[in-house]
Amino acid sequence: MLHKDRMALLVVDFQDRLLPKIPVADKVVAEASRLIEFATLLDIPIVLTEQYPKGLGPTVGSMRDALSGIAPVEKVTFGCFGDAGFCAALEATGRSQLLLTGIETHVCIMQTALGGLDEGYDIYVARDAVASREKAQHKAGLARMRAAGVNEVTVEMAMFEALREAGTPAFKSVLPLIR
Repeated sequence: MLHKDRMALLVVDFQDRLLPKIPVADKVVAEASRLIEFATLLDIPIVLTEQYPKGLGPTVGSMRDALSGIAPVEKVTFGCFGDAGFCAALEATGRSQLLLTGIETHVCIMQTALGGLDEGYDIYVARDAVASREKAQHKAGLARMRAAGVNEVTVEMAMFEALREAGTPAFKSVLPLIR
């Protein structure tokens, strides 16, 4: 199970030129934004990546404000663990659990998840906060990760797991996100 003191949120490649090609982009951005707000409220570290921003643009504007103060790790590798800057940023968090949200499920998310497993991390993918251009690719990416041992959760599952109980100050602070 996810533990708020062990987890980091990884926000992968929500970029201007990628999102228009994702049929469910609005829904995925909304769910990822809930995770970003949740992580911010609970002081859960966030690592942000951008895939070749010169070609694919920056992180989408609707997310930039929520991520202000977090410098994106620019990468050209599909899997984040192939990038030294990412590995350093993640190691600096001191966390052993990674919750992934981002684009595209069957490419950067899947390769990052599998790489994280290889590095000994507990990997969780928020299935409603990841997407691909094609539904079949999205499903194939989720199936491959599941078969490899990645934990598949929803945004709300992740939030409730990290919170553990109602009535706490943490629960009260995030209640608007789950109503």
